[in-house]
Amino acid sequence: MADYNTYRTAQGVGTRSAVIDEGLRAYMNKVYGLMAVGMGVTAVAAYGTSTAAMSNPALANALYNSPLKWVLMFAPLLVVFGFGAALNRLSVSAATMVFYGFAALMGVSISSIFLVFTGTSIVQTFLVTAIAFAGLSLWGYTTKKDISGWGSFLIMGVIGLIVASIVNIFLQSSGMQFAISALGVLIFAGLTAYDTQNIKNTYLRLAGSDSEFLGKTAIMGALQLYLDFLNLFMFLLQFLGNRE
Repeated sequence: MADYNTYRTAQGVGTRSAVIDEGLRAYMNKVYGLMAVGMGVTAVAAYGTSTAAMSNPALANALYNSPLKWVLMFAPLLVVFGFGAALNRLSVSAATMVFYGFAALMGVSISSIFLVFTGTSIVQTFLVTAIAFAGLSLWGYTTKKDISGWGSFLIMGVIGLIVASIVNIFLQSSGMQFAISALGVLIFAGLTAYDTQNIKNTYLRLAGSDSEFLGKTAIMGALQLYLDFLNLFMFLLQFLGNRE
């Protein structure tokens, strides 16, 4: 009887583990899917905005030379903070639309890259970023090492990057820009692995929660990985991009 009970217990644990693994795969696929669509929205918005600006000097002047450029530069940061604060009050569909709206706004914000860098170098840098991101995210997902301790250090690094970038807007130091870009690549490489493991662990903690709540956490996870990818791309572009 003891052996039978042991077998039944092991069978139950094995079944629950299989259910969690299946749910985790579906959850991560949703996170990556949302992120990929968001990146697509950003790419279309950035290219469309730059194309319109190149054919309309007044629009180009408004976007890149007037005070509006400061609004476009800092608006995405404000939206991220606001989105995080309002997420619990939004439905999954509304949160998804806000995420895609943010992705479009980010595209407009970074559209000047098509005026500064050649199209070929942008595509090449994007492919390099995609390969690096995939490797880092896969490592974060599969590693048995607990890297949760990286979080506070990496967040402090991001805050330092933001402050240094704002300062360098006025200093226009090429040496400082190089240092910012180098640190940015390292920090967002680390965040890619860290966030992936954190997203996985979040699901494992919340497995069994209602689908509405899990849907919202998936959107937040997609936003985190989206920001990791985009920032990694932008910093790598400073090294790999050929200027027009």
